[in-house]
Amino acid sequence: MIEVHDTERALRRLRLRLSLAWALVLVCFGVLVGRFVYLQVLRYADFHALAEDNRIALLPITPQRGLIYDRNGVLLADNLAAYTLEITPNRVQNIDRTIEELSRIIEIPARDQRRFKRLLADARSYEPIPIKTRVSDEELARFAVAKFRFPGVEIRARLFRTYPMGETASHVIGYIGRISPGDKRRIEENDQQVNYAGASHIGKVGIELSYEEPLRGRAGAEEVEVSAGGRTVRSLSRTPPIAGSNVILSIDVKLQKLVEEWFGNRRGALVAIEPSTGDVLAFVSKPTFDPNLFVDGIDPQSWQALNEDPDKPLLNRPLRGTYPPGSTYKPFMALAALTTGARTPEMSISDPGYFLLGGHRFRDSVPSGHGSVNLHKSIVVSSDTYYYKLAYDMGVDAIHDFMVPWKFGQLTGIDLENEVTGILPSSAWKNRRYKLKWLPGETPSIGIGQGYNAFTILQLAHATATLANDGVVMRPHVVKSIENPVTRERVDVVRAPSYRIDLRPEHLALVKSAMIDVNRFGTSRRVFAGAEYVAAGKTGTAQVIGIRQNERYDARRIAERHRDHSLFMAFAPAHQPRIAVALIVENGGFGAQAAAPIARKVFDYVLLGKVPGEPPAARAGGARAPEAEPEPNADERDVPESMEPEPVAPAAAPTQ
Repeated sequence: MIEVHDTERALRRLRLRLSLAWALVLVCFGVLVGRFVYLQVLRYADFHALAEDNRIALLPITPQRGLIYDRNGVLLADNLAAYTLEITPNRVQNIDRTIEELSRIIEIPARDQRRFKRLLADARSYEPIPIKTRVSDEELARFAVAKFRFPGVEIRARLFRTYPMGETASHVIGYIGRISPGDKRRIEENDQQVNYAGASHIGKVGIELSYEEPLRGRAGAEEVEVSAGGRTVRSLSRTPPIAGSNVILSIDVKLQKLVEEWFGNRRGALVAIEPSTGDVLAFVSKPTFDPNLFVDGIDPQSWQALNEDPDKPLLNRPLRGTYPPGSTYKPFMALAALTTGARTPEMSISDPGYFLLGGHRFRDSVPSGHGSVNLHKSIVVSSDTYYYKLAYDMGVDAIHDFMVPWKFGQLTGIDLENEVTGILPSSAWKNRRYKLKWLPGETPSIGIGQGYNAFTILQLAHATATLANDGVVMRPHVVKSIENPVTRERVDVVRAPSYRIDLRPEHLALVKSAMIDVNRFGTSRRVFAGAEYVAAGKTGTAQVIGIRQNERYDARRIAERHRDHSLFMAFAPAHQPRIAVALIVENGGFGAQAAAPIARKVFDYVLLGKVPGEPPAARAGGARAPEAEPEPNADERDVPESMEPEPVAPAAAPTQ
């Protein structure tokens, strides 16, 4: 009996266990069914899209960068096809070992390996990453023999930027370089990530930077199917890239190259502008550099050499170098005097060779003075005394207000990035800069283009072009048109006059007449002797260091880099100007000695088609421009306008 009860209890326990087991199975099955319904029914659309995204990848296709030409169709920036060694990460088991073995066949510099590692951190596993660019034919042959040993490593043909003119016009053209973290931030800020997908280079300076958007083009994409392991299975669709537009410059590269040669080993800058349009015909900064060094990343030795060079070849002097304009400022001071009524054409002063203010003498370049001087003569003989007194009578703020529309100390608006303003002094500027009041003794030096004045050669050239254009301001530009690379249709970069400076025609005529006489009878008469055109100009000499009041300037006793700067501004033909020029030869001495002869050669080339050194049959004919001018006599020099220390800081400024 006891055994029957034990058996029944055992059966009940067994049935209970079976019931619980079945219930657990049913619950688990219900959970699975519910999850299946959730995934396959309720969330089907969402998970289907995710699955498609994992199955389909978009590979960016980099567009061909637009080309850069000069105004006559000379190619300045090209794309060169070359081979690149690339690694697709998801097809390589051990990347470090692969690179090590590749290095035994193809030399892979350490910097290329470091760059590869940086790119690897940001790239997707199925995107090929370059490990070495511009593989030589010999390296290509060696790799082809051993290619079977390197799955996931390929040789691909790509386009690389090249600058066929080398150092010529490098500061205008600029260069491209690899995208840096700073570039990436700017791309993200401008929401341009899509257009730079797969891109490795971007414009850094010059036209390559300023016209990056049209030159860049639009990236394409290839839609491919990939396996679970990330391998490409097949191509599904392809959106071709849109090539970048070509950029046509206003620069005449032959003139540009000639001017760079005429500067020789001297440092300096020159800007030549067509007054009626604002076209920049030449934009010279000396010394130059080779932009090809930067395309794939400059090597440390070359970078160190460029940065430590005392001549500063990377400095864009016309755009970013600032200088006192010296006596080239006097024609504009003369216009200021006439416009404000501070002087009339007939008013004369006695020039004893100095201007006395509070017991302090501001010395003239000619110790004996120029006698009786009116406005016309003041420009022709470059009387410092006349402009010392004029500046003092006008006051710094009146001078400032007149010069602002001429763009002295202002951005000209040229279509190049990173232009600097320079300094056009005023009492408010000094108070803002130094928290000090303007002293009357600081004003006379302003009138002769010294003192706090610090302008770019671009600003001086722009003001000269505006003067040649009778006060009509044309914004300077180095790009003339944008060209469609397929249809070759060009869209001109049309720039209407910005504004007109309110000037009386008789005042303009008086100043221009005096500038013509500068080249006929004045400081630059020897340079323009025999010219087949009439040119209006003004020489200038700007101090670099101060000379004590009881000393005379002697260039032979001064270190070369402490000698005066040589400046010149001019336009020609004087009555229908086709070109305006401003230039500086750093530490070149007197304006008529170093700067003016270069301007003469520029005018001869542009107006007459002459090139010094070419045989007569190759030229348009006529008199040849002088190769070099002898040092002028003392009464012909545009010598240092002030022998007082240049007031580059408040402590150095002249006192009352």
